Parts: sequence; structure tokens; C-alpha cells
Amino acid sequence: MDAISDTAWPGTTWDAWPDSAAAGFDAASLGRALARAEAAGSAAVLVVRGGRIVASLGDPARKLPCHSIRKSLLCALIGIAVEEGRVDLSATLESLGIDDHERLSAIERTATVYDLLTARSGIMHPTGYESARMRRIKPPRHLHAPATRWTYNNWDFNALGTIYEQCIGETIPQAFARLIAAPLEMEDFSLAADPPDAGHVGFAETAHRAYPFTMTARDLARFGLLWLRRGRWHDLPIVPARWVRNSVQPVSEAGHEGAYGYMWWVCRHGVMYPNVILPADAYAARGVGGHVMFVVPSLDLVVVHRADTSVQPIREVNSFALGPILEGIVNAAE
Repeated sequence: MDAISDTAWPGTTWDAWPDSAAAGFDAASLGRALARAEAAGSAAVLVVRGGRIVASLGDPARKLPCHSIRKSLLCALIGIAVEEGRVDLSATLESLGIDDHERLSAIERTATVYDLLTARSGIMHPTGYESARMRRIKPPRHLHAPATRWTYNNWDFNALGTIYEQCIGETIPQAFARLIAAPLEMEDFSLAADPPDAGHVGFAETAHRAYPFTMTARDLARFGLLWLRRGRWHDLPIVPARWVRNSVQPVSEAGHEGAYGYMWWVCRHGVMYPNVILPADAYAARGVGGHVMFVVPSLDLVVVHRADTSVQPIREVNSFALGPILEGIVNAAE
């Protein structure tokens, strides 16, 4: 469709299509997908095509925890640092002086930054900010050597945050605000907020802190659009295009969740959520409870879905509900 191209960009606020049909959607099918989301208890859904908003549900300006979406945000910062020569993917934990409360073994210290980036370190040291599922799938410590097996493991991701800050000399929140949020003109993200929209959480069992983010759907959609546009924003390169491309390759098999790249989930032969088929080129940043920033380059599409995990008990939208919502939006766009 001629009207859909990568020339549209949000300014200080998002522009919207006059209607979903103008964006190439079947209006009835899209309406059914959004009705499904509403019935599932979704806190917000934002659909963006061609750099403009197609439809929304809930409040796209509401700040909610990002949970593990934080990992894909860090991926962007690491890509910039690698390009600048400030982070070396081949550096070992030994060479970087990285250890933990329960000392790492000689074999564990051979793990590289790349192993942590791809969740293949094999280091099952106690860590924090884990979901119940992450604890269940964690194998015993010292069972697998670095680079031999993929395990979705927060020790890798949290230690990677330590390495980034050690190499750069700037905190992850500060770097994200300067290098990503500012050039993308994010409407809501602020370190001056009370509390700040990004920070750190420490844990007794590990030396490596988590770096949680709180963001709105409309700001996450800007980040999704950045990846969709191969790391550029207007004419400004923000993240190296090669890094963006490499980050969403299927480095590791992830069973019914598809594949895993550089802290991004990647669709594998249509597989990403249970019992649905999604486009082969789709990829996503995902957080526990139903948070997802979903990108489909072949459709010039970004979908952000939020769940209300700021309350207890959390209002989860599980993967069995979320998959059909995304499939319905995709089918409406094809």
C-alpha cells in the first residue's frame, strides 16, 4: 500500500491514521481483536503502522512496570557501546573482574559478555527479580558449561547490567535517558519523576542489581519503532543497524516460545505464543504478566500490550490469551 511507508515519524506526540481502513486494516477484524483484549483484562493496547497510531485500547499514557522488557532496552545500550569499542563481546568474566557472593568457578569465569547477552552463560548462581517460572526452569548450578546451553536466567541479565555500567561509567537509567529517550522524544519517561521511571533493585543473594523500568505504552511504541526502522530515528542513527539486525536472529531454540536472540524473543517458523501462528519475521520484548512490545517488519507494524501488574494480585494476561490477541491484530493487517 503506497500510503504505508517508513517516512512517518512521531514528533513530540503521535499522529494517528484517520481510520483503521486507511492504515490497511480490516476494521471489523481489528475490532474483534481489541474486544478480545478488553475481555482478557488488558490494561492498554497500542497498534502502530507506518509510524502512526492505528488504534488503542485503555490508557496508552499510563505508566506500568516493564518487567523483562528492560532487557531489550539494555540491548540497545550495549549495541551502541559495542559500536564505540567500549564493550567487548568476547571479554570473559575473568578479564572483567566479575564475580558474586558465592564465588564463580574457573569454568564459570570463562563465560563471555556474548554468552550473557544470549543467556548462554551456564551460571546458575542465586539471583533476583526472577519470576516463579524462571526459578522452575533453572537447572542445578555447575551442570552446564558456558556457551553450551540456553537458559532464560536473570543472573546473566543482571550481571550484564553490572558489566555495562562498569565499562561505560554511567548508570543504565542515565544512559537510556540520554541515548534513547531524549532523541526519540519520549513523552512520558523521566528520571525526575517521583519515583524515577528507571532505577536499581539490589538483592541479598547476589552482587548484581536489576534495573527495572516503568514506562507508558506510547513510549514503548517509540522504542519498537526504533527497532522496526533498523535503529534510526528520522535521519539520525541511534543504534547500529547491524546490531538491530543481529539482535533479533534466532540464536537459541526456545521451545513453544520460539527462539531467543540478544535479549529479544524471536518468532521461529510462526511459533512464539501457544496455539497461534505469527509472522515468521516477528520479534518481541516481553515482560511477565502480559507485557509485550511486538514488532512485525513485513507489516510495518508495532503492537504494545500492557497488563496491570502494578496491583496485587496482578491482573495477568497470560500467553494463551495474549497470543490470540496478537494473531487477531496481525490477521486484520494482512
